[in-house]
Parts: sequence; structure tokens; C-alpha cells
Amino acid sequence: MFTEDAVRQLSASLDEPEWMLEFRLKAFGVYENGPMPTINDEAWRRTSLRRLKLDEINPLLNGETAVSTAALPSFLNQQLTEDETGGNMLQVDGIVADFVISDELKAQGVIFCDMHTAVADHPDLIKKHFMRDGVTVDEGKFAAMHGAFWRGGTFLYVPRNVHAAAPLHTVLWNASGRTFTHTLVVMEESSEAVFIDEYASPSGEGQVLHNGVIELLVGDNASLVYAGLQDFGDNVWQFNHERGRVGRDGRLDWVTSMMGSRMTKAFQTLELDERGGWGRMSGIFFTNGRQHLDLDTEQNHNAADTNSDLLYKGALKENSRTVWQGMIRALPGSQRIDGFQANRNLMLDSTARADSIPGLEIQADDVACTHASAMGNIDPEEIFYLMSRGIERNTAIEMSVQGFFDPLMRRIPVEGVRDRIFGRIVEKLNL
Repeated sequence: MFTEDAVRQLSASLDEPEWMLEFRLKAFGVYENGPMPTINDEAWRRTSLRRLKLDEINPLLNGETAVSTAALPSFLNQQLTEDETGGNMLQVDGIVADFVISDELKAQGVIFCDMHTAVADHPDLIKKHFMRDGVTVDEGKFAAMHGAFWRGGTFLYVPRNVHAAAPLHTVLWNASGRTFTHTLVVMEESSEAVFIDEYASPSGEGQVLHNGVIELLVGDNASLVYAGLQDFGDNVWQFNHERGRVGRDGRLDWVTSMMGSRMTKAFQTLELDERGGWGRMSGIFFTNGRQHLDLDTEQNHNAADTNSDLLYKGALKENSRTVWQGMIRALPGSQRIDGFQANRNLMLDSTARADSIPGLEIQADDVACTHASAMGNIDPEEIFYLMSRGIERNTAIEMSVQGFFDPLMRRIPVEGVRDRIFGRIVEKLNL
């Protein structure tokens, strides 16, 4: 199904310009000639793809133009920010089902739209940034597949010196069984924005594919708060390539929440390219059943006087497994940097497994780089103490789990996002 003819059919069905078709075909060439990852590859040593049935997945739309929101969970339409959102967009299988942007944001010159509209109406911006400054098609088999077959997603552009008047929110609902959404955020110099990006799907029979790319490009002295919330059904195989680039004195506050999918493999990379760049990566996950979650993070200090801070926390139940492999890199000349990474896991069942692998690659001599990882169980004495004070056992367990996640929750700057995440944690505890 993943053929050159399919690429041409997809581009024609979307009525794309010739330059985008050429991009897709070049990406397909990389995909076709690249090997499928195996457990012999370092990045994939702990994640096997032998059960993935790509030959049963059709990347085309098959003429599906009608969209239905009947199965959409009510919580996806909830407001997550104190301030009223200035832009909302709902996409079903990459097709826009609902969209609104405030007049105030329009007046500021903010561009907020789906990626296909961006290709048609803002080609200069897309040509300049799309899979060039962030993720590139040569980063692996699935990055190249995405470049060839991408469909749907969100484009956000905030002009120079503009502080977006209100937060923005997208919901990307996967109902068909395959999505290739692309998120591209471009923050020009001294701009600011808050963007919440949600991904979800129903559970069902058979394998479902999500192959996504997220590019967060933060210019000099710009500031972006980005929250990516994933809540896929338990039959989804997710492959993501994500990269944030931060310019001089720029700030990226990057929140990742992963609650769903059967299998997730995500590459998340922070690039601090200029002096004064600051990035914070806050990740939270909860796995149960036979979920397999593999997160590969990098904090690349490409310039002196940069600061990165990563904290990922997860809880595991039943037969689920998580892998976190992190790396802090300091290039030669990247002096006076401060890099920190930590991964902590709460094991709720003895049958769950967590692999935690921090790493440092330092080529400068004036740095402060540290890492840490840990895993443990709920303290039975803590539960006993709470119960001795008249608290029901299930409530005591819930309080203990909340206490475990609380230091990370405090890092998330949007209260509604914190509430949404913890609500899903309580649901998955299933006490």
C-alpha cells in the first residue's frame, strides 16, 4: 500500500501544488531505500516491530470526505485554560470538522489553520520551514514515511513582537485507522504563545497507525508553552518524531502526556542553538494492560550559556512496559551550560517493567550536567498510615499516586492541563 502511486494519488486528492508533490516523492525515495528498524539498531533495541502489519494499512483517504464527531469523547471539547481560547480546531482523520479563530488573533497577524490550508495559502512559510529546520526525512524509516504520506495537522505562526492574545487548542481525532498528522509551530523573534495539541482515538479491533511529526521553532527572545496530550485507543501503533529548536534567549516549555496506544515509539529532541536558550521538558505517562511505551529524548546544547531541564515520570500497571532513554549533549565550545534530566517510575504491579537509561555526552569543560533515574513501589506503610486516619484504601492509593506525580504537575503552567492529566490517571488506576 505504501507505494509511489499512492503518494501521487494522495497529493492529487488534496489538490496540492507541484512543489509539495516533489517533496513527497523525494521523501518516498528515502522511505523506499531505507531499512525497517530492528532490535539490532541501538535506538530500537527494546522495541520490536515484528507484530506490526504495515502491509494491511492503507495510507490513502479512499474518498472519505465526510467526518463524524459522534464518537468523540466529551472531555476533548473542554476548555483547558483560564483565559478563553482564541483558536480552536477539531480534525477527524486529518479533515477539519470544526474551526474558529478570534478576530483579535487575526488582527495580530497570527496564522492558525490546518496544514493543507497552510500549504495552499502560505507556501513561502511552509517551503521555508516544513521538515527543514526541525525534523527531516532522513531521520529514519518512519520520518521518511511521514514526509511522503503526511495528512492533516496544524500550522501556527506568530509574527515578530506579537504576544498571542489568547491560547490556541487543537484536537486531532483518529477514527479511520491511519493518520499522519503534522504540527508546525513557528515563533518569530520576541513572540509569545500557548498552544495545546491533543491526539485521541477510540479503541477497537485491528491495528491502527499514527505516524506524526511535531516541529516547534522558537525564535530569538520568543516564548512558547506547548502541551501535547496523547490519549489513543489501545490498538494504536504510534511513531512520532518531535523536535524543538530554540534561538537566542528563547524559551520553550514543552509538556508531553502519554496515556494511550498499544505501542508508542517517540523521538523527542530539544535543540538549544544560541546563547541564553532555555528549554524545559515535562513528561508524564501511565501504562496498563500490554502497553509498550518507548521514549527517546535528547537535550542538545549547541551553544554556550544554555539551560535544559527534563523530568519524566510514569506509573505502570499489569504487564505494561516503558523505556526511557535520555541524552544530554554539549558540543565543543558549549561552555557554562546547565543540563538536567531525571526519569522516575512508579511500579503498581510486579509484572510491569520499566527501563530507564540516562546519558551524558560532554565535549566542553565548564558545564553543570546531571542525570538521575529511579523506580519503586507504593510504600505500604504510607497506605497504612493514611488508612489509620480513616481514609479508605482506594482513596489512600490515589493520594499516594497523586503525591508521586505532584512535583511534575507543578511544572505544568496550565491548570486545566494538569486537571485533565490527573483525571485520566485516576481513570486508569481503576480502583
